[in-house]
Amino acid sequence: MDEKHEITTQDEKSKFTNSKVPKELENPQKIQKVVREGILLAGGGAAILLQVAMPGVGKGVDEHSNFSYRPLDRLRTTMTFVYCMAFGTAEEKRIIIEMVHKAHSVVKGPDYSADDPHLQVWVAATLYAVGIDLYEQIFGRMDETTAEAVYREYAILAVSLRVEPEMWPPTRQAFWEYWDEQINKIQHQITPHAKNVAQDLLFNKQVPFMIRISLPLVRLMTADLLPDSIREGYGLKTSSTRERMQKVIRGLTKAVYPATPTFIRTYPMRYYLKDMRKRMKKAQHR
Repeated sequence: MDEKHEITTQDEKSKFTNSKVPKELENPQKIQKVVREGILLAGGGAAILLQVAMPGVGKGVDEHSNFSYRPLDRLRTTMTFVYCMAFGTAEEKRIIIEMVHKAHSVVKGPDYSADDPHLQVWVAATLYAVGIDLYEQIFGRMDETTAEAVYREYAILAVSLRVEPEMWPPTRQAFWEYWDEQINKIQHQITPHAKNVAQDLLFNKQVPFMIRISLPLVRLMTADLLPDSIREGYGLKTSSTRERMQKVIRGLTKAVYPATPTFIRTYPMRYYLKDMRKRMKKAQHR
């Protein structure tokens, strides 16, 4: 979700509260317990690489974003969107959705468009798949009723962006069938566009020093969260030593993270929401 003309019609301005978004998704609460956890940021790299592995997304990000010199911007905009959809007011959601549509309006080419609902479903799907994987690694598997309720609410990340509700797979079983089908399609066609984004994300020498020294760990964790075929498509190395390191990191995280005070674990959520509201306030005074 990386500005050409403003959205000015009343129909478009009321898209959120007056749209195809099912009423039960207007105030999603089940997903709040999941997306509030700062540990989900550790899956940002994997989610981005999965997103751009879809050729239309990869080309759009590589050709239209400032990813090469500000690789964290996509993470910032994505997490702002996620947190707003889960915790924001109806007005805040409307504003963020308008901002996303405005940004998407210029991201298009002969064979792709950021407004393509199929691509938007895929982006939302990566956020669900990676987020739930990480959450359950740390906190254990959810019971079936809770898991299904959380999954249904994740649909807000897709249907708020002009995606018909029926395009979001209706059940978790249907979702994983869709997921496997998409992975099978893209695993052998990681494009140069996607690899450019991966290079900028995982090997970027222009980012601040404190971020740069963390990149080996980011690469290790990202590789661990990717399906084997996608990881191989990006040329990310694996070895018995790396696998042992990944196992140690997972074990330590599972032991330490849940015992960390909630106000620390949820700091990224509060930071991004505060940043979002600060930027909204500043825009209103212009």
